[in-house]
Amino acid sequence: MNVRQMIELLGAFPPDAVVMFEGETGYDAISGITLEPGIQPGMPDEVILHPDMTPD
Repeated sequence: MNVRQMIELLGAFPPDAVVMFEGETGYDAISGITLEPGIQPGMPDEVILHPDMTPD
């Protein structure tokens, strides 16, 4: 999935809904996002979603 596809899909949901990440231990809220540029010519940039690691 690329950013354009994600934005299109998220556009169908309520704007105040919390975005969650499903991991091995359950669901976590997304606490941040970063851009990692492609490391070699022709490689795509990557958007990294960071889960909220705050203890429950």
